[in-house]
Amino acid sequence: MAELVYPPVVLAAKLMFKVLDNRLRVDGTEHIPRTGGAVIACNHVSYLDFIFCGLGAQPAKRLVRFMAKREIFANRIAGPLMRGMRHISVDRSAGKASYDEAVERLRGGEVVGVFPEATISRSFTVKPVKSGAVRMAADAGVPVVPMAVWGTQRLWTKGRPRTLTKRHVPILIRAGEPFRPGAGDDPEERSADLRRRMQALLDGLQAEYPERPASADDRWWLPAHLGGTAPTPEEAAALDS
Repeated sequence: MAELVYPPVVLAAKLMFKVLDNRLRVDGTEHIPRTGGAVIACNHVSYLDFIFCGLGAQPAKRLVRFMAKREIFANRIAGPLMRGMRHISVDRSAGKASYDEAVERLRGGEVVGVFPEATISRSFTVKPVKSGAVRMAADAGVPVVPMAVWGTQRLWTKGRPRTLTKRHVPILIRAGEPFRPGAGDDPEERSADLRRRMQALLDGLQAEYPERPASADDRWWLPAHLGGTAPTPEEAAALDS
């Protein structure tokens, strides 16, 4: 099927980030398979993460089909773009159909992107992850590639105003070493392993990030364990409950 929508959207995103001088750094892309199916499992700190996670696969020349909630597809602006880019609509009250579609896409050689934390992490650490990513990879016989993004929360995250035109914000993206869940593996154990891998990637990006908050009021975008004022994981869990 011809890709009529996805490439222009990618081009527009790259142009926007260039105009805004968002200092994008992508590494680890040698871990993304150049052919065949794969699940990319990314942490989630911003409403924009799917854009940057998708850009993280661009050096491997792969287009990522993201699993996204059905409400986005119903939006009159976003909906046609989501369908044109062949993302996967998820109805959380009846998730089997979207799961089966994702497995079919993976078996067909596509890359499927998931955010296994399910919601944005207010603590800017990796929350407990759902087992869907490793289960679909095992069912399809494909690898899971852990990924982390950092800096995107400064543009738009939960509980903060949007600053989409903020200039010169560094954005770091890193893909990690893939692993292949087996049909006989315990999905919960493999998901715990996935979480550890994602957190290790995120820890590395946070340590290497080239900027620090400019003032005490700006410390909101750092996790508490790094001296920021973001909620602790326990406080974030209470806010989400």
